[in-house]
Amino acid sequence: MLTLYHSPRSRSSRIVRLLDELGVLDQVDIRIVGIRRNDGSGGADPANPHPDGKVPLLVHDGVEIWESSAIVLYLTDLFPDAGLGRSVGHPERGAYLSWLAWYCGVVEPVIVFTAAGLSHPILDATFRGVPEVAARLSTQLSKTPYLLGDAFSAADLLLVSPYVWFPQSAPDVPVIRDWIERCQARPSAGRIEEFDAANAPA
Repeated sequence: MLTLYHSPRSRSSRIVRLLDELGVLDQVDIRIVGIRRNDGSGGADPANPHPDGKVPLLVHDGVEIWESSAIVLYLTDLFPDAGLGRSVGHPERGAYLSWLAWYCGVVEPVIVFTAAGLSHPILDATFRGVPEVAARLSTQLSKTPYLLGDAFSAADLLLVSPYVWFPQSAPDVPVIRDWIERCQARPSAGRIEEFDAANAPA
């Protein structure tokens, strides 16, 4: 049994979108919980078992999986037939894992530090910066329309997500802008907007 703890219009929205893309949304018990928002609203929800009171949290047969990159990998391994991940032994498995790890280890920290106006040589040396993130994406997207080649994958879904939430953070680079538009043109993007609107607190 799969249970996803989700708060509308948050980081867990991309996991709901992934479930939609995998074609298994109807196989998952989605439990709507509250979280503390960046604007100070909301707060810890006793119905949410996440160790930090955040989302997403996936529970599979009693086992908890947290952090978006880990959940994306777990779900695409669990449902390989959808073709959104790369299974063990696939020649693109290494690239797939690298994009997922790069997202949580570099992209999200860089976007958050930049939005907060933080700058320090240690941060730059450890995480790089917006120019380096844009360069890495541009290098790949100048070769292929999606991060793993010609087809949309869960790596695209994860990596595009911060630019959907914060359009102002998207690098003003044509190949990146075009990639964002391609990803957002998929029907799942509109369906998740509708899902979150229907489940948002009144």
